[in-house]
Amino acid sequence: MTEAATIAPGASGSPTQAVPAKLDPETLAIRSRPTRAIRFRKGAIIGIAALGSASLMGVAWMALKPQVFRQVAQDSELSQPMSKPASDALSGLPSSYGDAPKLGPPLPGDLGRPILRAQQQAEGIAPPARVDAAEAERQQRLADLKAARESGLMAQIQSSRAAPVSLESDPAANVSGTPSAAAATGTRKEQFSSARDKDGDLNSGSLVAPVSPNSLLAGSVIAASLITGLNSNLPGMVTAQVTQNVFDTVTGNILLVPQGARLIGKYDSVVAFGQRRALVVWQRLILPDGRSIHLDNMPANDPAGYAGLADKVDFHTWTLLKGVAIATLLGVGSELSISGESDLVQAIRESAQSKTARAGDQITQRNLDIQPTITIRPGAPVRVLVTRDLVLAPWRGMVGS
Repeated sequence: MTEAATIAPGASGSPTQAVPAKLDPETLAIRSRPTRAIRFRKGAIIGIAALGSASLMGVAWMALKPQVFRQVAQDSELSQPMSKPASDALSGLPSSYGDAPKLGPPLPGDLGRPILRAQQQAEGIAPPARVDAAEAERQQRLADLKAARESGLMAQIQSSRAAPVSLESDPAANVSGTPSAAAATGTRKEQFSSARDKDGDLNSGSLVAPVSPNSLLAGSVIAASLITGLNSNLPGMVTAQVTQNVFDTVTGNILLVPQGARLIGKYDSVVAFGQRRALVVWQRLILPDGRSIHLDNMPANDPAGYAGLADKVDFHTWTLLKGVAIATLLGVGSELSISGESDLVQAIRESAQSKTARAGDQITQRNLDIQPTITIRPGAPVRVLVTRDLVLAPWRGMVGS
């Protein structure tokens, strides 16, 4: 078969070609070149291990070296461990009086030694004691005469009158150094109830006739209603309109303030904690024909006669509760601690506790400082209490006309 494959007759009679011999199958196996093994030198490994061991031993020895190898502090450092280093100016000064530079000869015109010598001689000579006593007695007499000339005639009477008052006002203070508010209030009430009128039974004033029949005397009331509202967050003006005709006080027949007159006033924006009524005063009364009169800050009352006006009050309770809740959360977060914490972590935690506690206290204090807000709606009824006599002109004469 081999020969047949080797020699094949050609159709055209061309010469035959030689075929290579068959190879060994073992030589045709597919294999990769094996990886070359890496070998370390034993000497290098031993040297590196020895160097690392020596380094570790050196570091351990430096960390755990005995106390005798530490630098000993000087005596000055032990006596003053927290002392600060002296400045260059102080270090340049002499350390003792012996090191101080010596002064040279006195300069011309130096009067230091003569002055010192004169002072020493003056100290050695003592003046007679009789002269000092006589001079002191004379000065005392002159001072007594001057005090007698300048003193008031009623000085002893005033002091004798003031003594019982001080004795009556100090029993609570003598019993306890700092009396409570309740004890002080009770003492004031007892003093008020036991106080006596020393001016006598005769009144100092006398009966006075009305200045004019067209007078609105003190104690009269003018009914009105608010035109503008009131909010105590900011100070401002307030206006009202008279809702009822006001007649004279003596006869009650002369119309002095007609219905529709305007009142101009102002209110106080300072509100104390727990206050529910707004302070309003009236300054001016304007009649429908344009004439006006000043009212000298007459107070405003409610229809029942109570001083001030009351409607709605906002104590900002929700804001206060939110501030308290925030302060509580900050306090709880700052009080948390971890067992086994280091000194650095403990210092950071204590600092955070103090800062958060202070922040919570400031938040609560600011919320407590917020004053209540009093709101009076427009149209609320109001009364003007006349505190001084008002002399007005009749409005269109009598009622019948």
